[in-house]
Amino acid sequence: MRKPIRKAVLPVAGLGTRFLPATKAVPKEMLTVVDRPILQHVVDEARAAGIEKFIFVTGRNKGVIEDHFDIAYELDDTLRRRGKLQQIEALKADMLPEGAAMFTRQQAPLGLGHAVWCARDLVGREPFALLLPDMVTSAGPRGDQCLAQCVEVYERFGGNVVAVEEVSPEETQYYGIVGIGEDEGHAFEINGMVEKPPKGTAPSNLIISGRYILQPEIFDFLENVEKGFGGEIQLTDGMIELAKRQFFHGVRFDGRSYDCGSKLGFLNANIAFALMREDLGPQLRAELKKLDL
Repeated sequence: MRKPIRKAVLPVAGLGTRFLPATKAVPKEMLTVVDRPILQHVVDEARAAGIEKFIFVTGRNKGVIEDHFDIAYELDDTLRRRGKLQQIEALKADMLPEGAAMFTRQQAPLGLGHAVWCARDLVGREPFALLLPDMVTSAGPRGDQCLAQCVEVYERFGGNVVAVEEVSPEETQYYGIVGIGEDEGHAFEINGMVEKPPKGTAPSNLIISGRYILQPEIFDFLENVEKGFGGEIQLTDGMIELAKRQFFHGVRFDGRSYDCGSKLGFLNANIAFALMREDLGPQLRAELKKLDL
């Protein structure tokens, strides 16, 4: 029987330099998509996939993330005295259970692979999910979000799982790319991975898109992997070594993902999520029609 995926790692130590000056004092993960922080959307996706423990790899000046997942006594008291019970219940629904949130520091900006490695003792020797907090997703025809689809494939095949999506061949040089082995449509065996391949050399146009299920042996390789692209410890390099001993499957997510690490992706996410809401969608559509597009 496969070990269940109970823990998730969320690397939230990045500086958010692409969003300065907005991120000078506010972590980029706490910028809002409509009225919820980006990070809350990601945590919601993980909870829906059955995750029970959340490991946040933070950095300096990220204390507000820890505060967000804690009780705000003064706020609760003010809302209660004003009779705003609906808001109180909404805040309670977003709270993680006691002891479910854990925090560790990445003390130097040495890349995603290093951030994941910093969570090794909190993860222990069990498989875990990894969610990049820049990415938010909305469900597709299958009715569930990206991590839930990854968990489904893990339960079928075991091993390691990564979500992928298509980009144009001209864009492959900017991403981690996978090669396609035995293909079942929604899921397929991965027969190779490369980080930011030179233009024209990518094995496919499928990029690794920010949702993973990894076996704990990844930590052994991340501890010893040499610095790669950009002088950082690349997660993809660790996965390439792990793939020599364990198999990987890719999941073609059938929904939509939004890269909130870019300004355009962030704006797209805000518009898309607002349009999906009954209390905002009709009014926003009317406002968009007024714009000279």
